[in-house]
Amino acid sequence: MATLNESQRGKSTKGRMSKTAPRVDLTAMVDLMFLLTTFFMLTTSLGTLNAADIAKPDQCDHCTMDYPASRTMTVLLGKNNKAVSYLGTTENAKMQTTTITNLPAEIAANKIRVEKAHGNNPSKYMIVIIKPTETAKFQNFVDVIDEMKIAGIKSYSIDDQNISSSEKDFMKARGL
Repeated sequence: MATLNESQRGKSTKGRMSKTAPRVDLTAMVDLMFLLTTFFMLTTSLGTLNAADIAKPDQCDHCTMDYPASRTMTVLLGKNNKAVSYLGTTENAKMQTTTITNLPAEIAANKIRVEKAHGNNPSKYMIVIIKPTETAKFQNFVDVIDEMKIAGIKSYSIDDQNISSSEKDFMKARGL
């Protein structure tokens, strides 16, 4: 039985009766706390993981995937939290080096550029190809995938197999 007893604070004086300390029984409060704790433990749900669905297609030897160059952005992930991005094809690409933290602004700017080029046609949305290299950190890859959802990119692809020689040369020259 849980009780709370307070000590007396003074001595009794002649002619006065001393007051006894109040006695409080805390058993009911302990029971209530136990019931509330049990109730909230049973009624709340545990946090669920928010995982992004990523599916890569099966390998195909003679398959080619032609993306429209006017609305395709490629992001190459390198080391030191850096990335290379460009619009269009690798042959006439204007490759730019950026940090992972500045990549969302670049994605947003390219998305606006693609929308303006196609007259805000909703069927002509920007396509992003993400190419993680061997030196890229997994955290950077996850950040870019999260950014695709945040920026509202409808179509993006992950291609870690087909990094062209011009892309490799550019990244090597920049130390990525």
